[in-house]
Amino acid sequence: MIRMTLAEVAAAVSGTLHPAPHDTPETSVDGDVDTDSRLIGAGDIFVAKPGEVTDGHRFVADAVESGAVLAVVERPVDAIVSQIVVADAVEALSALARTVVARVRATGALRIVGITGSNGKTTTKNMLARILQDEGETVAPRGSFNNEVGAPLTMLRVREDTRFLVSEFGASGPGEIARLAGLVSPDVGVVLMVGLAHAGGFGGVEETLKAKTELVEAVRPGGVAVLNADDARVVTMADVAASRGVTVRWFGRGAAAEIRAEDVEVTATGTTCTVVAGTERMPLRLRVLGEHHVMNALAALTAAGELGVPLAAAIARLETLEIAERWRMQPLGSDRVRIINDAYNASPDSMAAALRTLAQIAGPGERKVAVLGAMSELGAYAGEEHDRVGLLAVRLRIERIVVVGRDARRLFLAAVGEGSWDGEAVFFETADEAFAYLLSELRDGDRVLVKSSNAAGLRHLGDRLGESFS
Repeated sequence: MIRMTLAEVAAAVSGTLHPAPHDTPETSVDGDVDTDSRLIGAGDIFVAKPGEVTDGHRFVADAVESGAVLAVVERPVDAIVSQIVVADAVEALSALARTVVARVRATGALRIVGITGSNGKTTTKNMLARILQDEGETVAPRGSFNNEVGAPLTMLRVREDTRFLVSEFGASGPGEIARLAGLVSPDVGVVLMVGLAHAGGFGGVEETLKAKTELVEAVRPGGVAVLNADDARVVTMADVAASRGVTVRWFGRGAAAEIRAEDVEVTATGTTCTVVAGTERMPLRLRVLGEHHVMNALAALTAAGELGVPLAAAIARLETLEIAERWRMQPLGSDRVRIINDAYNASPDSMAAALRTLAQIAGPGERKVAVLGAMSELGAYAGEEHDRVGLLAVRLRIERIVVVGRDARRLFLAAVGEGSWDGEAVFFETADEAFAYLLSELRDGDRVLVKSSNAAGLRHLGDRLGESFS
C-alpha cells in the first residue's frame, strides 16, 4: 500500500483511531493489507473480517506477533497495536482501496483495466498481466481474487510506481460488479461473454447480462469497452458504452471483430492461430490448452493495444505463458498418461469447451477419459445443464466418462440414456472411489480431463492422478 498516516487511513475508512502507546495519528504505514493473519509480515495491516466459519478478531494477536502495525477492527481487541474501529470491516477495505487507487491515479501514470465475463476472467487477467508487466509495474489478482474482499485487496497492492492495475470482477448477484468496479472506474473494461455461470444467483441469463453490463457502466467517460463481437448479449452493451462516451473495441472469431483469429488449430501441446488486426496478420502459438482460450487471448491483445502495446510485442509475450492458472487446463502426468486438471471452476460453457478440447487433442489410438463433477450455482438450470453435459460427452465419443459426486449423478444418467450402456460411463460417490478405479483403469495413451466446479473438490483428484502418472 502507499504510505499513509494512521489519521489518513482512519479518515479513508470512516473509523475511529486508537493509537498504540508508541504511535500517534501522524505515524505512517505502508505495508501490505490482508484479511488472513497467516499472510501478515513486518509492517503490514490486518483487517479483522468476521466470517461464516471464524472471526478475524480472534487472530489480531497472531497478526501482531507476525509484525502487523495496524489492525482495522469492528470492535477494540486486547492487543498492543494501533487499531481503527469501523462499522463494517469489508466496507472499510473497499473504502481504503478507493482512496489508495485515487491517490496514485492522480499522479497521471496509473491505467486501470477491469475484466468480467461468465467464463475466462482469470485466464484473460493472467494473459493481460503477462503482456503488461514488460511495460511497467503491473498489479493483478492472485488466483481468482475477484470478490468483495479479493478485489479490494488487489487494489491495495498498488503503489506510487504502479503503471497498470488489472482487476478481475466476479459476481454471484446483481450490483456486485457495479460496487467493485465503481471503486476504480476502469480506463478499459473487458467483457468476455455472458453465459449460465452463477445463473442461480442472478435468477437467469438475462439478469446475468444486466450484471455484466455493470462493468461497461463503470468505465470512465472517454475510456474503452473491449467487447466480444461473437456474443449477441455482449454486443448489446455497445449502446450502453456509447451513451457514456465510451469507445468500443471488438474482438472475436467473426468478421465483425477488429482483432480476430483465423486458422485455429488445437493440439496436445497448445493452440495456434493467425491473429488479424486491420492489415496485420501475425501467427500466435499459445501454450495454454484449449480452443476457447483463443478468445481470451484476443481480449487480452485488444486491451493491451488500447494501453499502447504493439501487437507484435504483445503476441511475443503471450507466447511465453505456459498455463492459465493452477487447476485451469493444467497439464499433469506424462506423455504416457496425460492429465488435464481443469477442476477449479465449471459452468455449462466451460464444461463444453473442456470436453471439446479433450476430443481435439486425443490422437489416433489415444483414449479419451473425462472425469466429471458437479457444476455449482446453476439454480433451476442445474438439472437440464447437467443433462446437456452428459449428452455432449457421449456425442464427442469420450471412451470413458467417470462421474463423481451425488450432485453430478444426473450427468451420469444422461450419458447412460444417450447410449453409454456398455460401461463407458461409471459413477462414484466419492473422489477416493474414483481415484481407485482410475488407477486400475487408465493405460498408456490415455488423455484424461478432470473437470468440475470448485465445490466438488475434484481439483485434488486431478493432482493425485498427475502425481501417480508422472
